[in-house]
Amino acid sequence: MAVFCNRCGTGLPPTARFCSNCGAAVPVPSAIPGRPLCRPHFGRMIAGVCIGLSQAYGWDVALVRVFAVIGCCFSCGLVLVAYLACWIGIPEEPVALP
Repeated sequence: MAVFCNRCGTGLPPTARFCSNCGAAVPVPSAIPGRPLCRPHFGRMIAGVCIGLSQAYGWDVALVRVFAVIGCCFSCGLVLVAYLACWIGIPEEPVALP
């Protein structure tokens, strides 16, 4: 994905934070574009729902897991039902063959 300065239109490397021509700040995208929502095989604790959500939206996986546990304790089971629905509904990451 090409990155261009909003002020002068100079082409920049993807890791640039400032324009080398005019010095303007380059906006940084908040999430990885095009990252699909899937449950990865590595890094999962139970079903991979929390790590899948955190990778797809750019959140911290520890915070997602803490909110899931707190939600299961205080929501009368609604978060548990949502977790089970995500377990069924979110596809697994495809297996990479050598």
